Amino acid sequence: MAKVITMGEIMLRLSTPGYQKFIQSDSFDVCYGGGEANVAVSLANYGHDTYFVTKVPKNPIGDSAVAALRKYNVNCDFVARGGERLGIYFLETGASMRASNVVYDRAHASIAEADPSDFDFDSIFEGSDWFHFTGITPAISDKAALLTEEACKAAKRKNITVSVDLNFRKKLWSTEKAQRIMTNLMQYVDVCIGNEEDAEKVLGFKPGKTDVTSGELELAGYQDIFEQMVKKFNFKYVVSSLRESYSASDNGWSACIYDGKNFYHSNKYNIRIVDRVGGGDAFAGGLICGLLDNKSMENALEFAVAASALKHTIPGDFNLVTRADVDALVGGDASGRVQR
Repeated sequence: MAKVITMGEIMLRLSTPGYQKFIQSDSFDVCYGGGEANVAVSLANYGHDTYFVTKVPKNPIGDSAVAALRKYNVNCDFVARGGERLGIYFLETGASMRASNVVYDRAHASIAEADPSDFDFDSIFEGSDWFHFTGITPAISDKAALLTEEACKAAKRKNITVSVDLNFRKKLWSTEKAQRIMTNLMQYVDVCIGNEEDAEKVLGFKPGKTDVTSGELELAGYQDIFEQMVKKFNFKYVVSSLRESYSASDNGWSACIYDGKNFYHSNKYNIRIVDRVGGGDAFAGGLICGLLDNKSMENALEFAVAASALKHTIPGDFNLVTRADVDALVGGDASGRVQR
């Protein structure tokens, strides 16, 4: 199996029970998660040798975050310790026409204040096959943006494949700053993953008549911007998840991929959502796994879409499905019948 490095922030997630609003809840459900951490868990579950790079405080909360990763066989040897605190996010899960709501409390988190000197990137990337980061990490702070670029440079010195999930977060930075910083980072990227909003807000490409609030998709528009992105950034693959938001509870879910020559649109799943947080990370993890397994780009995409569809049925940030679970769905078993 491959050695994969992901780098970013792991956070404490505090969720209202069930579908309660913040104002009515007297308690929170606790778990841990974060973009690149979620990808690491997926890849570890699929059997890859996965390492997560971050910095967490040297206190019991930092210990708990690391333990949450180790529970699912993510290697934490390169986790630095120190700094002020672990970031927190509060989640209120929506239903029907009421959207979910996220509130961040992550200022001065340990990873936001980390220096490149906290990590020996040459050692971290020794013998590695793949490096993954998201647009969330450079959005956390200017120091985190610098850290991300230093990691990308180290990965490319060793000819490691680099993937990014663009993951625009309007509560963390402006479109203007996102485009300035992320456009520079694209010079290191081989596989670019995102969705229609990410492509527009982070890199300035809008796919045709697609409207993320209406769920209207125009596939020809995606192919057009994929061609532009490959021409501008020389990506090996450009990939987009396609979410048709009928409501907060029911979505259509598919994806498309382009390799500079061929464009492919996956099978679509109609999903009843239990927890959509981490769905995009499950998609990224599935895609990386498929490509590392030397699947065709079409089969890698189908594996990714199925993995992510299953994640939407699992509470928490982490996708805890197995290869067998994903392969069964790809093979057409979407019955949901009890396994006895």
